[in-house]
Amino acid sequence: MRRLLVLVLSAMLVSTGTAAAGEQVVGGERASIEANPWAVYLTDPGGAQFCGGTVVAPTKVLTAAHCAFGRAPGELRVVAGREDKLDRGAGMSVTPADIWVHKGYVSADEGEDVAVLTLPKPLPYTPLPIAELTDRALYQPGTQLRALGWGRVSENGKTSRFLLQAVLPVLPDDYCVESYPQFVKADMFCAGYEEGKIDTCQGDSGGPIVANGKLVGVTSWGEGCARRGKPGVYVRISRYAKDLHPVIDVSPPGVDVPHTPAGSAVHN
Repeated sequence: MRRLLVLVLSAMLVSTGTAAAGEQVVGGERASIEANPWAVYLTDPGGAQFCGGTVVAPTKVLTAAHCAFGRAPGELRVVAGREDKLDRGAGMSVTPADIWVHKGYVSADEGEDVAVLTLPKPLPYTPLPIAELTDRALYQPGTQLRALGWGRVSENGKTSRFLLQAVLPVLPDDYCVESYPQFVKADMFCAGYEEGKIDTCQGDSGGPIVANGKLVGVTSWGEGCARRGKPGVYVRISRYAKDLHPVIDVSPPGVDVPHTPAGSAVHN
């Protein structure tokens, strides 16, 4: 039986505000929301955080399909502009108007683990561009990526109060296949360290993996957190650029999208 940390999240939230399954940043450090204004997290209506996301257009948030699959828009909240989850006066909490889940999605470890939340009005935060098919260099083994999230700081531990980040190198596809026989090279990549210790974890699912000022990945699945020989597995965003552009480049009817949203993004 495959022991995946994936992440059928429905009905799995616990009263502490953590998710019973998902992916977080183990061995990370504090990151500022000012430097990463596109980083958001998802909660249920009661405020329990269970996934992350990325602002990719003024009214669009990209996340993992397993974070949104089977949910109605009213069952989700997008929290933007808030570095400290306890600072309820910072940023904003928005209920999505619509949810798009990739039509090929079945489960995270089979691929197509992408979803887009459409918001009723633009967010005042600079979006992060997505990786394109031409960005092959960003997926070469050894490329340094930044993973961000508010997930657990150890396997089965507590979620982070603050936004955290960690640097993870891309690993060779052959290594990923050895770690996970179900790994799909065309749709995924894995990143981390052979010895473990630094990784994403529960609560980080759907959150951003960044390189060269672009969203190259979405935290998707893995086995445990920071285990030796079990790196995190991420959605290869460039593979889905063609599917995503018709969704993220379209604004809801009647929404006046500003040409230059407030905020600034720092390139990795």
